[in-house]
Amino acid sequence: MRLSTRVIGGFLAERMGRTINRMREYELRSDLTRSEVEGYKFPLGIEPISLPAPQQGYTLEYCPGEDGDPDTYAFHVVISHDRLGALIRDAFGFLPSEVTPIVEIGSRDAYRALDIYLGTEPIGREQFLRVWDHYEQLLLEDGSIGAGANAEQPFVEVFLDTWKGLLINVPISMRRQVESMLARHGVREVLETWPHDLEHSEEPPSQLREVLQVLDDQSPDLDEILLQLRDAWRLELDVDPDANVDDTGRKLGLVLWHAIVLATRHDRPNKGGYVTIWATAGSLSQMERLVNEHFEHHLPSWRCDGFYSVDRVAYDDRPEELGDLPPRRSAAEVHQSGIEEW
Repeated sequence: MRLSTRVIGGFLAERMGRTINRMREYELRSDLTRSEVEGYKFPLGIEPISLPAPQQGYTLEYCPGEDGDPDTYAFHVVISHDRLGALIRDAFGFLPSEVTPIVEIGSRDAYRALDIYLGTEPIGREQFLRVWDHYEQLLLEDGSIGAGANAEQPFVEVFLDTWKGLLINVPISMRRQVESMLARHGVREVLETWPHDLEHSEEPPSQLREVLQVLDDQSPDLDEILLQLRDAWRLELDVDPDANVDDTGRKLGLVLWHAIVLATRHDRPNKGGYVTIWATAGSLSQMERLVNEHFEHHLPSWRCDGFYSVDRVAYDDRPEELGDLPPRRSAAEVHQSGIEEW
């Protein structure tokens, strides 16, 4: 059976679910002290260095519709961590009965800063909220992941970004409803929240901290949390599988890839493993084909169930075992693979 990173459902979801069930519930670290500056409490995952407190409140931007989309207003809200959870709850009330989940997470891909995952199809709002409830503590605290949902009828988006700013994007007819809700929470419009000159600082004004408690191999880390969210919300990576470009749109050609693949044995369905593959490929689709062919020819007793992760790697970051790999390669091929059974 050939499976793609864009097929996160059915058989693959079942296999991923089996892997997820082996993991313990996530826990947050208890040794972190929450930072506070001028009454603004930061999430545990962000530690200020020279970072000033933001102006708590919201900014408002009118967004004209394009390609048939309606005109909207985008509210961007920044408030102290202790007030954020209740506000998000009310904001989710603007979502209709069916929504499309969204997750953004810092990427390990050498040529992309963020990985954006979108739901493959709309799900019920209550289903979305059940998953949110389970992971809310982490989503409110971790500075490297953002999550939310949007919908087309009406055109609404509610999204918590990695800095824990809350985006509420609604049709112009819903502006007063959102303003009334924000007023109930004591949130007022401001000229700016975070200072615009932060991005020009010579030194990083803050640093990220790990918030998950990882005691051993069975403790879920952020990669495994993402795997769980992909399964529960049926998410797919939002990239063009046939292109290979960086964040600026520059074409990259053949580059080095690293993949971790979920697999099960044909003769023992309850026996699984993680297959690590290093390869040269010119696109995600080509990498998928290489992986499937590698299973067929070199791992015939194993079935490829889907990608746990797949990232492009800079040549200088290749492992020692690939030290003799030439910097320029003319053909797509697998260079190395290994398997860790469980």
